[in-house]
Amino acid sequence: MALLSVYCVGAYYAYFYPVKYSQQIEEFSKKYSVSSAIVASVANVESNFNEQAVSNKGAVGIMQLMPSTAKWLALKLNVEYSEEKLHEPIYNIELGAYYLSFLVNHFQDERVAICAYNAGQGNVTSWLENKEYSSDGKTLDYIPFKETRSYLAKVLNNYNYYKNKYK
Repeated sequence: MALLSVYCVGAYYAYFYPVKYSQQIEEFSKKYSVSSAIVASVANVESNFNEQAVSNKGAVGIMQLMPSTAKWLALKLNVEYSEEKLHEPIYNIELGAYYLSFLVNHFQDERVAICAYNAGQGNVTSWLENKEYSSDGKTLDYIPFKETRSYLAKVLNNYNYYKNKYK
């Protein structure tokens, strides 16, 4: 019975918290000074590590990057942009890890950066400027988009698992 319990718990974690592309996640997280656990958490929530994923809004690949954002990121990184390459794990993870790093550095708060990854920099900047949503202009007291509130909760839940996988 105990062995069955261990198997079931292991199967649960393997299903809900897959560990894919670990080498690339660690490489680009280190390169861009962002937490591997955050990158893995975003990848899991965004696409469940599915390199062929395309959202109904047009976001592509493992990190679910909008082509316009990916083009901007490629320009900032001085790498060739290719919409077709967005389905390639290495290319997509590099751009996504860099974007998360950019957002963390810009907002100086991981939670705010995660919200911006989902809702966009412009929305989050306006929320921070609104006393109804931010009392200090740096952190969010309230997230007005239900989707972004849910997204942040999912990413943080994943983070609690992945932080033990990526030391």
